[in-house]
Amino acid sequence: MATATVSTKDIVAKDNIGTILDRALAAGEGLLRLTPTWVPRSFLHPGKRIKLAPEDWYAFGAHRGGIDERWFASTTEAANENRTPDEGLSYVTFEGKRFTLRDAVAEGGPRLIARTMFDQYKRWPVYSKFFDNMGPIPHHMHQGFKHAALTGQEGKPESYYFPPQLNNVDNNFAYTFMGLEPGTTKAQVRRCLENWDQGDNGILDLSRAYRLKRGTGWLIPPGVLHAPGSLCTYEPQWGSDVFGMFQSLVEGREVPWALLVKDVPKDKHRDLDFIIEQLDWEKNVDTHFKEHNYLEPIVDDAKSGRGYTDRWIVYGTIDGAQLFSAKELTVEPGAKCNIQDPGASGWITVQGRGRLGKLALQTPAMIRFGQATEDEVFITHEAATAGVEIENTGSEPLVGLRYFGPDTHAKLPKVGEHRT
Repeated sequence: MATATVSTKDIVAKDNIGTILDRALAAGEGLLRLTPTWVPRSFLHPGKRIKLAPEDWYAFGAHRGGIDERWFASTTEAANENRTPDEGLSYVTFEGKRFTLRDAVAEGGPRLIARTMFDQYKRWPVYSKFFDNMGPIPHHMHQGFKHAALTGQEGKPESYYFPPQLNNVDNNFAYTFMGLEPGTTKAQVRRCLENWDQGDNGILDLSRAYRLKRGTGWLIPPGVLHAPGSLCTYEPQWGSDVFGMFQSLVEGREVPWALLVKDVPKDKHRDLDFIIEQLDWEKNVDTHFKEHNYLEPIVDDAKSGRGYTDRWIVYGTIDGAQLFSAKELTVEPGAKCNIQDPGASGWITVQGRGRLGKLALQTPAMIRFGQATEDEVFITHEAATAGVEIENTGSEPLVGLRYFGPDTHAKLPKVGEHRT
């Protein structure tokens, strides 16, 4: 199969984007059109539900692995070996030219993400993606901020939501192992690491699986082990790509030791006690893990009305901090509404067609690698706080997911509030 290529001739250099960014913001009234950002993973098997054309599943080359992720409004680079220089970065497109959202934020930060956020982080510090696999992936964790800093990186809390529109089939294993069975000891985990080269190291024997349910989600704090199952997942998360795989064999495929220690200081690559120390032990063996991490949508009555419903799908805090959140907006055929948010967001359309302000929205049936679409938008702080009109011009519900950065909302539902 021929490898698809994307021209770089239309890319505007960082030093030259000021004028075109101003024109794009004026033309879109604060909305920026984004193009699809595809990310391969060499150790995973694509789930084939994120609408990428079959002939492009291996567009980066078979040696890079299949494309099983699409990243949204990302200023975070993918931490892949043999990566392309811009892998993981979202592009803004305007007047036949394109430039990275990262460069746009660096150029016009306060307008795009608000002065407070820009001053604190100097970037859009979060991103989201579709994560789509045929089967389960290895039991792994993402380092917390303390341990990630040892390799010059940031920690990675994340969250899950399972959009019904992207999950027409379960694929091979719609269950996710999360955490460790209460009562598990560090010595048991250590033995699993000692047995790494003996085939299945048995780490899943120490965990428990939860059946995945469409239209629900989870919060996954850093340092918590998890082996995501095969539902296509929308994942708002912190802007980092650190991880450590704790499972040596998955679906008969070897997981190299290098993927356990890729974000561990080199002098600690064989220090089993240090590797285990990265785990948030109390959260892993939590006797009420589901109660503390499971999410179901909560209708935001203040932002809903006749013909449209805005739902919280990712909410709550991690260690007391509001790091990211997300909502799902559904607009019925023929209806329109004005959504006013307190901060910027990345929008992806998952069903229907219509418009977001002046920008057309259309959910594609199939996307070629390198092709532009009309389903993704970055809603800047200026546009969000002024309010954006959304209209459904199609014959089915228009559904969009949008995620927000840290400390955007003065009030956020708490985990478990869906039960009240």
